[in-house]
Amino acid sequence: MTTPTKTHQEVQKHYGEFARTASGSCCGPQNTLYPVEALQDLPADIADFTAGSGDPVTPAKLQPGETVLDLGSGGGLDCFLAAKQVGPGGRVIGVDMTPEMLTRAWASAERLGLKNVEFREGYLESLPVDSGAVDAVISNCVINLAPDKQAVLQEVFRVLKPGGRFMVSDIVTNRPVPEARKKDSEDWCGCTSGALPIGEYREKLSKAGFVDIQFTPDVKSVEQALDSGQGQLPEGITKEDVRRDIENFEQCERNLFVPYLIAARKPI
Repeated sequence: MTTPTKTHQEVQKHYGEFARTASGSCCGPQNTLYPVEALQDLPADIADFTAGSGDPVTPAKLQPGETVLDLGSGGGLDCFLAAKQVGPGGRVIGVDMTPEMLTRAWASAERLGLKNVEFREGYLESLPVDSGAVDAVISNCVINLAPDKQAVLQEVFRVLKPGGRFMVSDIVTNRPVPEARKKDSEDWCGCTSGALPIGEYREKLSKAGFVDIQFTPDVKSVEQALDSGQGQLPEGITKEDVRRDIENFEQCERNLFVPYLIAARKPI
């Protein structure tokens, strides 16, 4: 059982407001994170509602009949996309701690007529899911928001079946975030000051028991955000500078916050 911290409460308040008032993604009015064909059958207000940093569903390569868990499922978009892939014989579970998000997700699932999707209220540090129950865990820009990331990863490991897959999009940084910045709730809720350095993230996954750990910078999402005007460049920084910094991520001297696709597996 997780006792909500001040960080939990601030994140919950921030995203509760987002659920009540937002009509598009957190980076702009239109969702450019996913392949167009993945969203084409969805109503615009569902397809464009996301606070994510990338597309964890497509690279997860979900199979018909699988059980999938979405950490911090928000308005449910990734769950709905996953439901298409696992089919009527599969099952998708979304877990979120924000009541407003859960209300929105359930309403959208009902509109879409999806019978293989359900949403549960809970914290990522103590998932309301049985041990060894799921084939794959996905998440979209949420783990960085959790105060105790090691506990989250241990829970993910617990609920996965042997051989189960972990595929998430998350914000990763190249060097430790200054302590003063970590205390800025707006920065934390904005998915930056809670981001882990890539080396620390890798270590935590390994400590939890995962193998085949891979970190891939989501350059496509960064470029799409910049090209569409949804991402803002720091003063004096060009798009070429950004591409070069990502290529030399761990050597860059300034703090970078970059969406990464992170894959791992629970041993058989």
